[in-house]
Amino acid sequence: MISRRSFLASAAAAVPLVSAAGRKIPVGLELYSVRDELQKDLMGTVRAVANLGYQVVEFYSPYYEWKPEYAKEVRKLLDDTGLKCMSTHDGAKSLSSDGIDKAIELNQILGSKLIVMASAGKVTTLDGWRGVADTLTAADGKLKPLGMRTGFHNHHIEFVPIEGKRPMEVLAANTPKSVVLQLDVGTCREAGSDPVKWINENPGRIRSMHVKDWKPGEGYRVLVGEGDTPWKQIFQAAESKGGIEFYLIEQEGSRMPPLETAKVCLENWKKLRGA
Repeated sequence: MISRRSFLASAAAAVPLVSAAGRKIPVGLELYSVRDELQKDLMGTVRAVANLGYQVVEFYSPYYEWKPEYAKEVRKLLDDTGLKCMSTHDGAKSLSSDGIDKAIELNQILGSKLIVMASAGKVTTLDGWRGVADTLTAADGKLKPLGMRTGFHNHHIEFVPIEGKRPMEVLAANTPKSVVLQLDVGTCREAGSDPVKWINENPGRIRSMHVKDWKPGEGYRVLVGEGDTPWKQIFQAAESKGGIEFYLIEQEGSRMPPLETAKVCLENWKKLRGA
C-alpha cells in the first residue's frame, strides 16, 4: 500500500511537461547523429528514424547540394512516414546573399521554416561576430515575408569570451528577436556556461534546442541523461520562457551503433521530460 501523498506525487511526475501555452513539444533527431547511415541510404535511414518514434528531423548541410527534384522525393518520404522537417542545419553559404535563394527553395520543398546557421567559419574578433549578426539580420529580413526564419546554432567557441564578451552575447544583442538562438546544450556546458541562465536571459528566442549531453572526461559520447546536465530545469526554462517549439536529440558517437543510440536517447529523453 502507498500513501495518498505518495500516489499523488508519482502521478504528477508521470504527467507530460507542456509549454506555458499548453502544447506538447515534438521531439526530433538531428540527422548528423546517423550521418554514416544517411550517406549510405538516406531514404531507408529516415524511414528507420520514423519507426523509432521520432516526430521531427533536421537535415544538415549536405542537403544544400540536392536538386529540387530529389528534395521533392525526400518530402514525399517525410509525408509518407509522418515526419516533419522543421529546420535545416546550414553552413554560412546558405544565408549569404548569393546562396540564400537556393536554401529557401529547398527548405520550402521540405516544409522547413527555419534555416539555422551552424557554422560562421573562422571568426576571431568581436567585430567579426558583429558581421555574422549582420548576415543573420539581412537573412531575417528576406525570410520573414515568406513566413520563414533564420537562426544560429552555437558550438563551444561561441560561449568562450573574446575581449571579455562571449560571441553568443554579441549575436543576441545585434540581431532581431525573431532570429532564433538554437541552443546546443552540450557545447554550452562544455564551455562552462549555464544553459538555464542563458535561456532565461533570452526569452522567446530558444525556439529550437539540440538535446545533447556532455560529461567531463567523457565528452559527448555519453547518451542523453547519462551526464550531469540539469535536464529538468532546462526543459522547464525552455518551455516557460524560451519559447521552445521543438527538441532535437543529437549524438556525436557512443558505445552502440547510431540507430540503436538514437533509440536509447529517445527513451531516455521521454523519461527525463515525462513525455
